[in-house]
Amino acid sequence: MKNYTVRRFETHDAAIWNAFIKQAKNATFLLERDFMEYHADRFVDESLLVFEAASLVAVVPANRQGSTLYSHQGLTYGGFVFAENSKLSEVIAIVRTVLDFLHHQKIQTLQLKLIPSIYTTCFAEEIEYVLFLLQANLVRRDCLSVLDLTQNYSLSTDRKQGVKRGAKNELEIKEVTDFESFWNTILIPNLKEKHGAKPVHSLEEIKRLHKLFPDNIRQFNVYHQEELVAGTTILVSNKVAHSQYISGNGDKNQLGSLDFLHNHLITEVFKDKHYFDFGTSHEDNGRKINAGLLYWKESFGAKTTVQDFYEINTSHFSLLDAVLL
Repeated sequence: MKNYTVRRFETHDAAIWNAFIKQAKNATFLLERDFMEYHADRFVDESLLVFEAASLVAVVPANRQGSTLYSHQGLTYGGFVFAENSKLSEVIAIVRTVLDFLHHQKIQTLQLKLIPSIYTTCFAEEIEYVLFLLQANLVRRDCLSVLDLTQNYSLSTDRKQGVKRGAKNELEIKEVTDFESFWNTILIPNLKEKHGAKPVHSLEEIKRLHKLFPDNIRQFNVYHQEELVAGTTILVSNKVAHSQYISGNGDKNQLGSLDFLHNHLITEVFKDKHYFDFGTSHEDNGRKINAGLLYWKESFGAKTTVQDFYEINTSHFSLLDAVLL
């Protein structure tokens, strides 16, 4: 039986953390410390590192509130991150060690936000089995609309007509490094008017993140007669291009701008990726679906995959003691 030790992340661990994330089987650049630190002032970071002797074998991006440890609330996904060569028996032992550690640190509950399977580099569902053993509670499930670019897909008649309108209106698509125009002219006003909300990332934050990850955070704008009419901010990982923000002006897509833009992205810019992730269409913490938005995404040929959220009682670590016969 291998022996594992757990300790909290410290600033000097950034280099080994980032090196581990780059070779992990269930992580993307979002879990690198430079990305996580952009909102360090909002969360009490309590990320964990797990070692076998001197070798780092797992990390847990996390923050703490009272007696609950969360998969980092500033990230889209997280949970336990494992090395590519980790085995099921090792995952069971690592999770047990972490839960035991947390229990003795007076942390009663662990909230996990799992990484969707499309973002993993290989099969990486050991944690789902372990959660079953731990009698973890599924507290939320989000639906992601994802287009598999390795398979045949077809646009609906509505989307094809939108693409044709875009071409007829001589729309121009540009990749830009200036996020300010899209944020201030379209995205922020639209979110405020339609949802009374703000972007998850402020303009200054997205600019800073783009500077740190220029190949992973990309902005595409659509122009009609040199006027900005629509845009999307794309987060690019090894296998997936994800539309983090999608927004257009108030013309109700009469120009075909969003159809024209996304058809270009999936057929040209990101055609060599495995997946194009349009994201969720949820409201009310996953309990409601924006039917119009879901229809628009699915009419590109997108199908549904899910992201699960679990709650674990840390005192259940002993349930993993007699699993292996």
